[in-house]
Amino acid sequence: MLLLLFRFFLLHNGLLCHGKGTTAPQALRPHHPAAEEPLAFRVIQISSFANHSWAHNQGSGWLGEIQTHSWDSAMGTIHFLKPWSRGNFSQAELKNFQSFFRLYLQGFIQEVQAFVNQFQFEYPFEIQLSCGCALRAGTLSESFLYGAYQGSDFLSLQGGSWQRAPGAGSRAQDVCRVLNQYKDIEELEQELVSKTCPEFLAGLLAKGKSELEQQVRPEVWLSSGPSPGPGRLLLVCRVSGFYPKPVWVMWMRGEKQQTRTRRGDVLPNSDGTWYLRVTLEVAAGEAAGLACRVKHSSLRGHDIVIPWGGHSILLILMCLAVMVTLAVLVVVEFWFVKQSSHGSFLRVDVNKFASEHSPEDPRAGEQVYLTEKLRIKPKFFKWKTILSQL
Repeated sequence: MLLLLFRFFLLHNGLLCHGKGTTAPQALRPHHPAAEEPLAFRVIQISSFANHSWAHNQGSGWLGEIQTHSWDSAMGTIHFLKPWSRGNFSQAELKNFQSFFRLYLQGFIQEVQAFVNQFQFEYPFEIQLSCGCALRAGTLSESFLYGAYQGSDFLSLQGGSWQRAPGAGSRAQDVCRVLNQYKDIEELEQELVSKTCPEFLAGLLAKGKSELEQQVRPEVWLSSGPSPGPGRLLLVCRVSGFYPKPVWVMWMRGEKQQTRTRRGDVLPNSDGTWYLRVTLEVAAGEAAGLACRVKHSSLRGHDIVIPWGGHSILLILMCLAVMVTLAVLVVVEFWFVKQSSHGSFLRVDVNKFASEHSPEDPRAGEQVYLTEKLRIKPKFFKWKTILSQL
């Protein structure tokens, strides 16, 4: 692995595009007003080793919580998952990156397997790498490169040297000691992560501005969960359909936050929006006066507050609309029955119709009346049935 990185450093002048500067321009300010953390672009590598003869690489690129790239390990190509995933880089520059990653991933497996015995890696095992950069206020905030072994933090590149992750053990210390003998790796990291990455991130922010600034209001509803015990209630506040991801949800009593609030994971919906479930366990007599409060960038400071036992105004309006519609149908049906009983529903002047259209058949008007009656009445009852089911 060390020799491979060294060779890549010697080749990077031909494979990597040189930057136009060491800092991101002011036009690249974050376009994600709800984000509290610096907006970061990261490349994630997952290498799985089943035995000494079988291994597999996976790769992906992420802008914050949005996946922008994936790696086709079979074809050795980059898939651009968004129309703006190419940023401002040219086709030639992106082709160089693709060649770089293809060579790197192929060689990474060979070099790791060569060091398996020295570092006492035990099959099967998995190595995960995450590297990238973050922007705050339009300038480079940080660059990072982390490594994990078997899903646990293993090492990182900090200040130009490899450092063992806390609690990683002596094996990680041995790996860092060997890696720190190769100072060229520091220069490679500075070129890739501290210069090239911010420029690529700048292009993503510029090209993807409209999607990154998208705001979708959350929908909120309350329900009770499974009873946690006798005399106890589990209050559930569900928030769904919001974008971007950062959201604040809390059970409140007046202006006092309920510290026993339990927040689940923010999960993705199929349409790219997000979902969150927040619960609070209380005694049955303590539920009155509680409310779920939601803060989100799309609300522009107007928080959603739904009291326990209250109802969403949208739900109330829907119920009122259905009730009014059914009331109108009942009145119309009463009128229909009343008119039918007097034989005057949609009746036309039989004699007039007969004289104008069929003087020889005075029953023609009555036939038209019956035809119209039979045609309209089923439609009326069909509408009534559909609304009644609703």
